[in-house]
Amino acid sequence: MKPGEIEAIVGGYHNDPFSILGLHQDAAADTWEVRVFLPQAESVEVACEAGCFRAERLHVDGFFRATLPHFVPAYNLLLHLKHGGTVPMEDPYRFPPLLTGFDLHLHAEGTHYESFNTLGAHFVECEGVRGVRFAVWAPEAELVCLAGDFNDWDVRRHPMRKREGGVWEIFIPGVAQGCAYKYFVKSRSMGGRQLKSDPYGFAAEVPPKQASLVWSIDGYEWGDNAWMDQRGKRNWLEEPISVYEVHLASWMRGPDQRPLTYRELASKLVAYVKMMGFTHIELMPVMEHPYAGSWGYQVVGFYAPTARFGTPQDFMYFVDHCHQNGIGVIVDWVPAHYPRDAHGLAWFDGSALYEHEDPRKGAHTEWGTLIFNYGRNEVKTFLISNAMFWLKKYHIDGLRVDAVASMLYLDYARKAGEWVPNKYGGRENLEAIEFLRKVNEQAHTVPGAMTLAEESTDFPGVSHPVYANGLGFTMKWNMGWMHDMFAYFKSDPIYRKFNHNHITFSLWYAFNENYLLPISHDEVVHGKSALIGKMPGDEWQRFANARAFLAYMWGHPGKKLLFMGCEIGQYEEWNFKGSIRWELLQYDYHRQLQQLVAELNRLYRAHPALYEVDFKHAGFEWIDIHDVDSSVISFLRRGKDPTRFLIYVCNFTPIVRHQYRVGVPTGGVYVEVLNTDWDQFGGSGVVNAGDLLAEPVPTHGRTHSINLTLPPLAVAVYELTNREPIVEGWGGG
Repeated sequence: MKPGEIEAIVGGYHNDPFSILGLHQDAAADTWEVRVFLPQAESVEVACEAGCFRAERLHVDGFFRATLPHFVPAYNLLLHLKHGGTVPMEDPYRFPPLLTGFDLHLHAEGTHYESFNTLGAHFVECEGVRGVRFAVWAPEAELVCLAGDFNDWDVRRHPMRKREGGVWEIFIPGVAQGCAYKYFVKSRSMGGRQLKSDPYGFAAEVPPKQASLVWSIDGYEWGDNAWMDQRGKRNWLEEPISVYEVHLASWMRGPDQRPLTYRELASKLVAYVKMMGFTHIELMPVMEHPYAGSWGYQVVGFYAPTARFGTPQDFMYFVDHCHQNGIGVIVDWVPAHYPRDAHGLAWFDGSALYEHEDPRKGAHTEWGTLIFNYGRNEVKTFLISNAMFWLKKYHIDGLRVDAVASMLYLDYARKAGEWVPNKYGGRENLEAIEFLRKVNEQAHTVPGAMTLAEESTDFPGVSHPVYANGLGFTMKWNMGWMHDMFAYFKSDPIYRKFNHNHITFSLWYAFNENYLLPISHDEVVHGKSALIGKMPGDEWQRFANARAFLAYMWGHPGKKLLFMGCEIGQYEEWNFKGSIRWELLQYDYHRQLQQLVAELNRLYRAHPALYEVDFKHAGFEWIDIHDVDSSVISFLRRGKDPTRFLIYVCNFTPIVRHQYRVGVPTGGVYVEVLNTDWDQFGGSGVVNAGDLLAEPVPTHGRTHSINLTLPPLAVAVYELTNREPIVEGWGGG
């Protein structure tokens, strides 16, 4: 040990602290010595089996050395503090490295898909001593020091040990649950120094505070065994999926306008979703994020549920309560980008560690964020492990992957000259494509887990299996359907005949992918207006249009997603700073629209024809799409049993149409099982009550038909209840 090395320890710039601190042999004197850096101590004693030895101060700032007569297997320190009192403590520098070489190898190889068990802060026991093992990846750092509540945020006191692959680790005895910490990273590049939150931190302080918290996520007693067991046996593509998308902070507020906690939401939100008949809740990102105005999409703490609403165990309770009430949980997952906040992933060790150095590949100028380097093994480990973390540790049922299109294309939102082609000269991001395939392969090893892509282009095979050269997602959002629907419904009914293709075009491609039909948060902000605000006409017509829109959506092939507030006809655009306008439910139209959505979910879940064959032509048949002048369409939905079907007749004008014949597959008695013009939904009450006998009057290429009165701006649904012998082949028309 040289004087310069003592200065380096005291100054906080020695990058191999374990070669200096701890127990070391003095070969020349045939003795052993314990060296410690404890600037908070007035004096130090070393207690061991050989006795108690007073340490001499070698540096005024608190570097001490105690000489022992021989080697000792363990020792303790007694700190006599400057302000009085004596504190016993374990010396972190007497413990060996804890991470295995195999874990480090897998991390560097990009195949450690549960690296959350390796990196980050973990309660462990070493040589009979309880403490926390900290580990962080920072290969370009000159040194990394741990700072936190346990060392008065002194960035000099706990320099870490560097391991293979650029991982730094240290075991700190006695650290308590909830202790705040960060990594002080000193870069080799231009002497950069920065306190960084833990990329693998399991909990964080409530924003605007930024520190990670030492937190155990083990030990929660889950009560959803029945749900998890059944989930693994279900084929979600043949199940009803009706998703209620929620922003937790603005769904409902307490009397003092504070956001509800996870446990309060478990009570109120789950009860509401269950009453409304939705099968799943989709949560906008719950991962820790510093800026509430990003709605959670600029994530810093990828492994930490946001502390705004409670602890990790509180979030587990929320998911558990959902499952015990038969509600699945989907979370938004954001591997497409991350913010530039100084305490986050950006330039983590002074180099472009998680991102690309070239801004043409590593920066989203549109969003002001950075793009992950999907070709780097350790980054793939980080992200794939993160997906598995939420599925396994929090029992999440599905991951909705945000902004997939921005990942797939190198020229996304870029002008010519602002992007770098791939090795073949193309615009596809080959590394991102391979990464997404690997994520989906791993996610689908979790029984019953789903992945859903928000992907807005015509990239082929998004929801096709990886072995069939697809990306491997369970489902894809049907953005084209959404845009066409709004283009149609925004137009005045008198002009809809000129836009008839918008209401029918989606069926040309509806079975190319496994589609989910989304009416998401993105469609009710930034001047796009709320769902009810998109509808033309006076108040009655607006609500009638909204009812017809939703009924057509629930009858169209594909799973369903509706953003909170749409179900009550809230006129205002969504405001993340407030709450849904629940007081509107005192008014009939709003309450009746809510009742319609609940009835749509009830009908949907009660009829396999609406969900069993969502992604194949056999589940859908047009009856008639040619009545353009009347803006009327009709179709039927079938389940696996083709004799069980529902007939949809949609009149998208405010004109009541009498004596309107609709062809049906077979004779028999039909009944009206849903009509958005029913009085109970706020309609005008034009109904087709009682039994409707199919007559042998050929219509729409079918041998039988029913004679209907079409309600205005409405969708009506009919079911065969007393079927006569089949007189034409199934699938005709």
